[in-house]
Amino acid sequence: MTLREWNPLVRKLQAASLRPADLLNLSHADIQTQLELSTEHATRITQLLERSGALAIALERLNNLGIFTLTRADKDYPDRYRQRLKDSAPAVLFYAGEKALLGQPGIAVIGSRHLDEAGQACAKFVGNACGLSGQVLYSGGAKGVDTLSMDSALDARGTAVGVLADSLERAVRGSKEAISRGDLCLVTPYSPNAGFSVGAAMGRNRLIYCLADYAIVVASDAETGGTWAGATETLKNNWVPVFVLEHDAMPEGNKLLLQKGALAFPHPFKEPPVKLPEWMQEQAASLPSQPSQPSLF
Repeated sequence: MTLREWNPLVRKLQAASLRPADLLNLSHADIQTQLELSTEHATRITQLLERSGALAIALERLNNLGIFTLTRADKDYPDRYRQRLKDSAPAVLFYAGEKALLGQPGIAVIGSRHLDEAGQACAKFVGNACGLSGQVLYSGGAKGVDTLSMDSALDARGTAVGVLADSLERAVRGSKEAISRGDLCLVTPYSPNAGFSVGAAMGRNRLIYCLADYAIVVASDAETGGTWAGATETLKNNWVPVFVLEHDAMPEGNKLLLQKGALAFPHPFKEPPVKLPEWMQEQAASLPSQPSQPSLF
């Protein structure tokens, strides 16, 4: 069931004072009557519910791998997704590691796989600064800026969240030590064994931004690619203040993002690493904020 199909169903559940789990105890007739659905729609939901046995087996397998689920109806589901994405918040998240990290104060680091010397230095600096200042480092968990910043945060005995576009099962196997320490959470809205796709990678970008307090774009192409799309979408929706690495040889995309209202992040950063969150707060103080709105489960 897609989000477009799920959201109207959630509204009907709310109107009937029901939770999603209550559907398991309702007959076809009850579902149709209590939710005021067409026969066809009620039949489809009933057929989906009949797969609950196979779903339970699949979930047990994932649990044995250390992978668990969060739904929008769960109290531990990240509030920031509900508040910022509203109806577009993923209905289900798969995660491994310390779920309490999701939505904790932190900084998102975004950028391409291919970094120049300044970009690499920035990614490592921000990761280290997050570790030293107690901020969660949010990234996409991919090669390049993501792994550089995440590894630096963990090396500083800090914490990190990787919002993955694919292969959660494989990523868990390679991150057991940090997960077991409670320093890392890996999360995805996609199937834990899904392979890479451009669409999934583009779709998860907003999920990185929306967990954080601030975001730093290390390197972006101009008007193309996932980094550009995620940064411009965040600027448009005012989810979080967006900073862009500024230096003499910065990519054209960085220059254009600065023109679109992103804040400059200097290279090198002249303050001690532990001062980074305070500095970002001061720089972002003049930006407008959006009032929060109620959301679905």
